[in-house]
Amino acid sequence: MSNSYDVIVLGSGPGGYVAAIRCAQLGLNTAIVERENLGGICLNWGCIPTKAMLRSAEIYHYMQHAKDYGLAAKGIEADLEAIVKRSRGVAKQLNQGVGHLMKKNKITVHMGEGTLTGATSVAVRGDKGEEKLTAKHVIVATGARARDLPFAKADGKRVWTYRHAMTPPEMPGKLLVIGSGAIGIEFASFYNDMGVDVTVVEMLDRIVPVEDKDVSTFLEKSLTKQGMTIMTGAGVEDLKVGDKGVKAKIKGKDGKVSETEFSHVIVAIGIVPNTENIGLEKLAEMDRGFIQIDPYGRTKSKGLWAIGDCTPGPWLAHKASHEGVTCAEAIAQELGNTDLHPHPLDRNNIPGCTYCHPQVASVGMTEAKAKEAGYDVKVGNFPFIGNGKAIALGEAEGFIKTVFDAKTGELLGAHMVGAEVTELIQGYTVGKTLETTEAELMQTVFPHPTLSEMMHESVLGAYGRALHI
Repeated sequence: MSNSYDVIVLGSGPGGYVAAIRCAQLGLNTAIVERENLGGICLNWGCIPTKAMLRSAEIYHYMQHAKDYGLAAKGIEADLEAIVKRSRGVAKQLNQGVGHLMKKNKITVHMGEGTLTGATSVAVRGDKGEEKLTAKHVIVATGARARDLPFAKADGKRVWTYRHAMTPPEMPGKLLVIGSGAIGIEFASFYNDMGVDVTVVEMLDRIVPVEDKDVSTFLEKSLTKQGMTIMTGAGVEDLKVGDKGVKAKIKGKDGKVSETEFSHVIVAIGIVPNTENIGLEKLAEMDRGFIQIDPYGRTKSKGLWAIGDCTPGPWLAHKASHEGVTCAEAIAQELGNTDLHPHPLDRNNIPGCTYCHPQVASVGMTEAKAKEAGYDVKVGNFPFIGNGKAIALGEAEGFIKTVFDAKTGELLGAHMVGAEVTELIQGYTVGKTLETTEAELMQTVFPHPTLSEMMHESVLGAYGRALHI
């Protein structure tokens, strides 16, 4: 078997395997290198298995509130082992699915640790020894891993990363979650729904700090109402790990330090790119470990490209996949395909989703960011309580907020909190990609009864025309 290819992809996460598939579709002889599991962190230890766990928590929540729907349920119990088993089963199914896609698209898979030996050459160390691969182009898609606390590294027993939190040895009694980004809040929500006493510590002045301030405020009130303890403007100064628990010194926003004992701690304070010791030192420009690229994924070395979480953010699976397609098409264009016209990624049109209870979703500028950028804005805000479908579902908490340029009518941003908003946000994302103004959105017919009607009402509200509030 020849080890010379048109394209080698280093890493098989949602950026890498999608890039490989698109390269193969374009007729390029493609190989992919993976050191652990096809599908990367997202399919095996991130996006997908966490959603399986959150679905279990959601069903458990509804069963506990069965009487709200005219039903009766007795003897309701959560089986942690079974929940984890289902989650791992979902991950395994998707991992096998990626393997099938590699075979279908005739992509050669090299399992092992890949290292760049040049801009277009890779050494792979696997069970069968070392293989040397060469290509016309190499795409680095090595992803990222959880960032550790400098004073308390995760041990999988008392101090967890997201990976440990997905296969817990036991249900926590009292859980501390450090960090309130999407990962931290999702696990906080899962364990809270499971009946665990949860405390979230966030060093900034509000939770989910990348979201619109109104969303952060609403979510904090909702989670607090559910029994969660939220500490913003606070920091964990020290963790003392023992056999039966963890003592945490927490500095509150008032500057006072208190010590509280928890059974377990989840650390969710960001990511570290997987770019060390893979041969990048002289081949790519780096910033805090992230590979610097042009809008198509090119590095400073001819033939070497990079996509996904090992490049500047936002660090999202769907951003990585989109970059993978763009990068593959740019490579094919360089190799002579004149029918392709790849477009650079517009980061303003990348939606973000947090699958807590209630859900959070957004795309584009927050109201504050739009004003900082000099826009005169019109803002619409429509509550779930004004929507018939939301009331029928028993999910009347939340709102949809839209931000428009008052001069042109351009949709600058959309921000949602409430049931199923992660399924709604793509409507606004399509609108932004098509450079839609308020006029087209107002003239669009939204089906009744659906939660999507709130999207329409929010747009109408920005212009003083809301109908049901």
